[in-house]
Amino acid sequence: MTIDLLENERLDELHRNGYKIIQNTERFCFGMDAVLLSGFADAEEVEKVLDLGTGTGIIPILMSAKTEGEHFTGLEIQPDSADMARRSVLYNDLQDRIDIVTGDIKDAPDIFGASSFDVITTNPPYMIADHGLVNPDEAKAIAKHEILCTLEDVISVSAKVVRPGGRFFMVHRPFRLSEIFVLMSRYKLEPKRMRMVYPYADAEPNMVLIEGIRGGKPRLTVDKPLIVYKERGQYTDEIYDIYGY
Repeated sequence: MTIDLLENERLDELHRNGYKIIQNTERFCFGMDAVLLSGFADAEEVEKVLDLGTGTGIIPILMSAKTEGEHFTGLEIQPDSADMARRSVLYNDLQDRIDIVTGDIKDAPDIFGASSFDVITTNPPYMIADHGLVNPDEAKAIAKHEILCTLEDVISVSAKVVRPGGRFFMVHRPFRLSEIFVLMSRYKLEPKRMRMVYPYADAEPNMVLIEGIRGGKPRLTVDKPLIVYKERGQYTDEIYDIYGY
């Protein structure tokens, strides 16, 4: 399908099933964190997945290629990003498997209903509102800082819209790990699996991938570290596999 691109938009290759995604060079573009989350999360054949704060739809599109999930929904508060996501879904002929909804994460229980999804994925803003420099571009600031929603909003809402026994997958930053575990336990999304991501084997981790289960019993498995680069400019074999090269 051909599709019209707006000013500053481009069509980027995703290296999966020939899929591509529309991005705007003047707005926030997806990063490695979203790709790694799409490789860490899973969805089975009959399962329905909700991606909270989907941006331009990168996680639903990648997971539709990588998993057997029956249906994927992306919720995005910024209309321009949601519009790009919808056009990417149409471009890839995925409209039967992916829906994009414009709305606030905090309203998700009212929009979709309680316990309405088997799997939740999310790549939320990492920084609290007063942490570091806030990007003057509104779209980038919303993506990186907790301006429109907080970590507690994301976790509490996820606990409402995922079914009992359903799974929650999130990518975040290690410096907030203690807060993440406290909130997941508070809202009965028991942390079950964690994987630290290291830019280099001898560096400190800069991302963490987490899986929780609603109503799960306490027991956490720590996967082996994921190393991004063998050396500067050269990904490890596992990263190439996750990206689909």
